[in-house]
Amino acid sequence: MQGTDYLGSDRFSALGGKPVLVVEAASWHRPASPIQAVVIGIDREGDLPTVSDQEFDVLLTTFKAAPKPWVSLDPTQFDDTVQRLTGSVDANPIAATIGAQVLRLSSGLTLSDAITVESFAYSALLGGGEFSNWMAASKHSKLSAVPTDPVVVHRETDKITLKLNDHENRNEMSATMRDALYEALANILDDPSKPDVTLEGAGKCFSTGGSLPEFGTARDLAEAHVARSLHSCAIALDALGERATVMLHGACVGSGIEIAAAAHHRIAAPAAWFQLPELSMGLIPGAGGTATVARAIGRHRTMWMLLSGKRISAAQALDWGLVHAIKGKP
Repeated sequence: MQGTDYLGSDRFSALGGKPVLVVEAASWHRPASPIQAVVIGIDREGDLPTVSDQEFDVLLTTFKAAPKPWVSLDPTQFDDTVQRLTGSVDANPIAATIGAQVLRLSSGLTLSDAITVESFAYSALLGGGEFSNWMAASKHSKLSAVPTDPVVVHRETDKITLKLNDHENRNEMSATMRDALYEALANILDDPSKPDVTLEGAGKCFSTGGSLPEFGTARDLAEAHVARSLHSCAIALDALGERATVMLHGACVGSGIEIAAAAHHRIAAPAAWFQLPELSMGLIPGAGGTATVARAIGRHRTMWMLLSGKRISAAQALDWGLVHAIKGKP
């Protein structure tokens, strides 16, 4: 690849005009110079070549039901899909680049440290131009009334059920709900009887993720990082280990899957679906998704979810390991 000495490598970045590279997976080797471009490796023939997955951020193939870290695509839609992915990077190159960097950095860290790295990056992007552009172009509704009990706690002997209880707002993860969920999880972690915990959502879906009217309301982004990492629901849920189960149904979007993915037992209803839409807002996941989802399905497939913004069905989630079982009637 030409122009990959140290000075020339600046071209392959969000600021240099080439924020994404599409390369043949079988023959690509990352240069020694520090390129920042998102690297998408492709296998159009479906040969599944032996590759070093460290060379790539996403790996695409036409091989049906390809193993991790590959993402299998319909051959008739392959080129169009690649074009959509590159378009997603071009639309928000800084957020896409930072997303890839965070996923790479986090792969060797503990869950807690990985979520801290994500939070640093998320706060930086909240102060960035891409998020600002999204805010300016978006129509924001007023903050909705939050129930007095946004998380309902029910206990029977040694079993506790936590229910997200804002079904009128599709259990959107408002600050009030997140605080209530963290408090409930923290109390359970402090409980010497060590009860089992099931987390579920009321209404038609588990959660549609962060409350859109609250986006952009933080004025002190450094303080927001401290608060976000101090009261991480994902870290608390992970700390429960084998005692924690989440029951997922309907939409599980953004933080609605990022937090849930930290649970050691994840069960989906047949019609459940999963999505990471943050890149279209000039952001990356901010509730732990670059750590929790990546640990479940790998960083390459997580980057695919981030770049594509595509809904993942319960069946695909099961195949990839995002959930452990599908139960219930279709």
